[in-house]
Amino acid sequence: MLQHREERRRRGRREGRDSSQRSHSSSAIQPDCRLSREGQDRTASSPSSRSSAAAAALCHTPPHGSDNMREIVHLQAGQCGNQIGAKFWEVISDEHGIDPTGTYHGDSDLQLDRINVYYNEASGGKYVPRAILVDLEPGTMDSVRSGPFGQIFRPDNFVFGQSGAGNNWAKGHYTEGAELVDSVLDVVRKEAESCDCLQGFQLTHSLGGGTGSGMGTLLISKIREEYPDRIMNTFSVVPSPKVSDTVVEPYNATLSVHQLVENTDETYCIDNEMAATFIGNSTAIQELFKRISEQFTAMFRRKAFLHWYTGEGMDEMEFTEAESNMNDLVSEYQQYQDATAEEGEFEEEGEEEVA
Repeated sequence: MLQHREERRRRGRREGRDSSQRSHSSSAIQPDCRLSREGQDRTASSPSSRSSAAAAALCHTPPHGSDNMREIVHLQAGQCGNQIGAKFWEVISDEHGIDPTGTYHGDSDLQLDRINVYYNEASGGKYVPRAILVDLEPGTMDSVRSGPFGQIFRPDNFVFGQSGAGNNWAKGHYTEGAELVDSVLDVVRKEAESCDCLQGFQLTHSLGGGTGSGMGTLLISKIREEYPDRIMNTFSVVPSPKVSDTVVEPYNATLSVHQLVENTDETYCIDNEMAATFIGNSTAIQELFKRISEQFTAMFRRKAFLHWYTGEGMDEMEFTEAESNMNDLVSEYQQYQDATAEEGEFEEEGEEEVA
């Protein structure tokens, strides 16, 4: 009897070891694709067949022995977004040892270690940025092309209109931008489908103009629909009256923040008043939102320039919702600040008691 039990125990231990080895070897093949599979399950149950097809194509088994790179698709929208993006690619190319023609001239293997995160390797050993450049007027595109790294970008990835948004969020989001957004999404799909295991998207734009704020947030919501399980990250320049050239910046910024809260995973706010100094994700950022909210309220109560937006088909209710969302955001940061202050007081009291 005891011998039978002992044999059963030994057999159970052997089977447990075998199954754990099998599960370990299968997980070693695709370490980074679990998120994608979960996302595919979610998208498969959604009504959009295009979403599920797009998600399913994003993450497949890489070639044997290759590092499973998590690629990022970079978008830059509007004049400010394209100027920031152009500088970003200058810096990142220099770090990776890539010259303005896309040729590698580095001096360390580390520079090529994770180059596929931001670059596609083209024929002839050249590297092409995985970047999509968007604007509603051609002027900014021309200045990027004539810049130091203008020739490194893929020509098909320049998507621009002719009319401009005239610093009007409604034009970028509902009229002029809506006509161009399908062309941009075609390029986004092409770049996403060429990735082995897409990590997500990043967008550089401003919140004060028309294209970066209006069309930028439209792009974010459309991409979110098609790729719901991918990270959406933005670098957003928040306007300031001290360095302003547009009277309706508070409207554009508040309407944009309303969209960013709904559709992004991470938003890094760059305060134009602080000469493009980064603000960390701390409670200090609420002052920035308070400033915009106060300016928005002062203008909206007088219905100043509101006809620019209602003339493009917007409703006043959308402004009211955006204002409410901004006030909720400020209140939420205030709660965190109060909680942090209380924790600090308790710590000081504890130290005094110990002393």
